[in-house]
Amino acid sequence: MKILAIDTSNQPLSVAVLDDDHLLATKTMNISRNHSTTLMPVVAELLEDSHLDVADIDRFVVAEGPGSYTGLRIGVTTAKVLASTLNKELVGVSSLKTVAANIAPDIDQVIVPYFDARNLNVFAGAYQWKNGQLVSVIEDQHISFKNLLAQLQDLHQAIMLVGPQKDEFAEMGAQVLGSQATVASANFQLPQAAVLGRLGRTMDPVDIDFFVPQYRRLTQAELQWMEKHPEEKDRHANYIEKV
Repeated sequence: MKILAIDTSNQPLSVAVLDDDHLLATKTMNISRNHSTTLMPVVAELLEDSHLDVADIDRFVVAEGPGSYTGLRIGVTTAKVLASTLNKELVGVSSLKTVAANIAPDIDQVIVPYFDARNLNVFAGAYQWKNGQLVSVIEDQHISFKNLLAQLQDLHQAIMLVGPQKDEFAEMGAQVLGSQATVASANFQLPQAAVLGRLGRTMDPVDIDFFVPQYRRLTQAELQWMEKHPEEKDRHANYIEKV
C-alpha cells in the first residue's frame, strides 16, 4: 500500500511517502511559512524522490486535529480533494496521538502530548502503550494547563509530558506533579509524518464527504453566536473551553 501522510495541524509542516511500513521519503519543517503555498510543492518533491505519481497513492493519511484552525483546514482539505478526485482511501489521525507515538513503546509512563493554545490553555490528550498499541487514557481536549495537571495527578501514574516547556508550564508542572512527571526531549515534540502514516496504515478509512477537522474548541464566531443563544450551550458542552 502506497501512503501519503500530511500534517499541517500546527506551525510544523510534515509530509511523508510510505510503501506499507517502509518509509520512502519525508520532509519536516518547523519554520513560519504559509502551508497553503508550501504543502503541494513538498508533496510533489517527495513523490518525485519516491519515483511515484500522485495517482499511485492508495491511501491518504492526514492529521485531523486538534491544532491551528487554518493549518487543519489546509491539510484536511488537500487530503480530501486528492482522495476524492483519485477515488482513494482517506484516514484521519489525531495530531496529538501522532506526537505521542514519537515515544518508543517500551515505556510504561502515560504519554501526554500537548500544544500551546495561548492564555495558559493547551490542546492535550493522554496515551499509553499497551500490547504494542497506543491507547487513549484521556481524550483529546482543549483545556487550561492547570486543569490538565489536576487530571494527570488523579491518574496516580508516572507521566511523560511532551510539549513546549514555557516557563509558566514548567513551573506549574513542577508544583503539581513533582516527581510524578518527566519531560520528553524537544526532539519528540515535532510531528513526524512517517509516524502519522504508520498509525493511519492500519486504521479504517473515513467517509470522505463527511470527514471534518477535529478542532476540539469553538471558533470565535461560534462563541459569539452562543453568547447570543445561551440555550444552545448544552449541545456544545464537549467543545466549550475548560478554563
